[in-house]
Amino acid sequence: MTGASVAPWRFGTRIGNLLIMGPFHYPRSQPLPTCRFTFFLRNPVLQQLHAGIIMIIHSLIGLMISCGYSELIPCLQLSVQQRVFNIANELLHTEKAYVARLHLLDQVFCAQLMEEARARSSFPCDVVMGIFSNICSIYCFHQQFLLPALEKRMEEWELNPRIGDILQKLAPFLKMYGEYVKNFDRAMELVNTWMERSSQFKAIIHDIQREERCGNLTLQHHMLEPVQRIPRYELLLKDYLHRLPEDADDFKDAQKSLELIATAAEHSNAAIRKMERMRKLLKVYELLGGEEDIVNPTNELIKEGHILKLSAKNGTSQDRYLILFNDRLLYCVPKLRLIGQKFGVRARIDVDGMELKETSSMNMPRTFLVSGKQRSLELQARTEEEKKDWIQAIQATIQRHEQTLETFRMVNWSCRDEDYTPPNSPNCTELGKRAPTPIREKEVTLCMKCQEPFNSITKRRHHCKACGHVVCGKCSEFRARLLYDNNRANRVCIDCYTTLVGVPPSPASLSSSTQRRRSILEKQASVAAENSVLCSFLHHMEKGGGRGWQKAWFVIPENEPLVLYIYGAPQDVKAQRSIPLIGFEVSLPEPCDRLERRNAFKISQSHLTVFFSADGEELQRRWMEVLSRAGRGEELQVHGPISEALEEEGEELAPLAEST
Repeated sequence: MTGASVAPWRFGTRIGNLLIMGPFHYPRSQPLPTCRFTFFLRNPVLQQLHAGIIMIIHSLIGLMISCGYSELIPCLQLSVQQRVFNIANELLHTEKAYVARLHLLDQVFCAQLMEEARARSSFPCDVVMGIFSNICSIYCFHQQFLLPALEKRMEEWELNPRIGDILQKLAPFLKMYGEYVKNFDRAMELVNTWMERSSQFKAIIHDIQREERCGNLTLQHHMLEPVQRIPRYELLLKDYLHRLPEDADDFKDAQKSLELIATAAEHSNAAIRKMERMRKLLKVYELLGGEEDIVNPTNELIKEGHILKLSAKNGTSQDRYLILFNDRLLYCVPKLRLIGQKFGVRARIDVDGMELKETSSMNMPRTFLVSGKQRSLELQARTEEEKKDWIQAIQATIQRHEQTLETFRMVNWSCRDEDYTPPNSPNCTELGKRAPTPIREKEVTLCMKCQEPFNSITKRRHHCKACGHVVCGKCSEFRARLLYDNNRANRVCIDCYTTLVGVPPSPASLSSSTQRRRSILEKQASVAAENSVLCSFLHHMEKGGGRGWQKAWFVIPENEPLVLYIYGAPQDVKAQRSIPLIGFEVSLPEPCDRLERRNAFKISQSHLTVFFSADGEELQRRWMEVLSRAGRGEELQVHGPISEALEEEGEELAPLAEST
């Protein structure tokens, strides 16, 4: 076909309800030919597929190039500048569609639910905040910062053809997606729970979903878009960088932007993979008729499928179903049902203590034996390949479990980063040999292990005599002999017990503390304060929150200068709450706010307003200055902690902590 005269490429094809038509045409405004597609979307749901279809078309064009048909594609005659322009323009168009979705989440779903919660108390405001997390900040960032910057740049493209500088400047702000992504599982659970629990909650969601702007899509579908957005930035930027010459002015900025965005994309990709695992667990849960408690973030489905089980009495084979998880093997039998295949669990075999042995013989080929604490099973595969797959899966699961147990002691101590280590505490080699420097009890409102709040009746404070942590009774119900105390047995926390004794406590104790998933709020206040832009005590109150003024310890860390962390006390290991600051406006209260406290100020964004009160005018001024700059996304200057007598502050705070 080389050298042949090729007519302009025309095509027209239908993908479901989507009609794609050609040909490529050349607009007068562009000196070089441009590849354009016209999409006719007959279903509003398909409008959201635009970005994905463009990606598919790019892939098809790349395939045609590799197969030697490049002369059939007029758009390949485009200049480098035109190709780069097309990608930048595609980024702008997808950004506009994305901001529209964020507006739907924040200004429609969230706003209407919050209005109902505040006006009629049909459901708690905390539920709405828990569902939408920091979507308000994400929406403000894209609507007020990223989208306007892209629009302005595309308008002046001929004078300044680049986008790498914009993305490099704004990419660090994408860290705020971390909180949304980590909260996504909990958000989905809250939506499902309150759809069943509250008829008013359900009615509001369904009413909005019927609107045309929703495209007949559910709230859960729209909430998934922020999780998927960062990986899409990464794909577009990779394509942009691939077509950009290395000597281009924008190359280094685009390269740096890609590195920053790739880091943020990894968190989103991990969340997507986690959701895939949860979907698999839900399918198995339904397969078992909802009778087995397996839907848990710590569970991982390894393998499932039919297999033959050999009878121990007469050696006959029976069709059975095996489901292998990271911690157990379920041996299932079919249930008699008219519609749909369901299984019942006949036996559960823990991976802990499980052994695997091949038992194949001439009379019984393709067999192997699985034995555990609860039961032994002699199984037979239908093919050699099936047998090999099962043996490899079970062996790998056993090995991984044994490695986890073997390294538990080392991981338990070495993975305790500085956030969990009190100042002047003994290190691993000195633990138990010298007395620790204990943390003052009044500077802690949460257990430093399980992060449950203390109270004066059921959750009292105790000191670990080995490391000095302030912990609750349940997390310090272990005793170990300490050399510095004449080898007498002392109360110690679970981590120190494992290090000193050499073996972990019972699995029940581990499941409630050390195996707990780490929260994004687990940043020790004292360490954050040492490396902070600004930190001090303030009184705060959320507008419409139904609670009065509360005193807390506020920190803006150096490594997260756009996030405000709220702690109950200066030594807490977990923040009560975090507020992404970008997009917030800082101002003095208005007369209609009717605040009784002096030196007050407020931050406002969309439907969220938080009031603060400082102990002095200078402290008020400094906080307003820092919060204003953070709200505009500007670089912050380090102020460090406000010099206050923390001991006195802690004493004032103690009664409040005991009453909560």
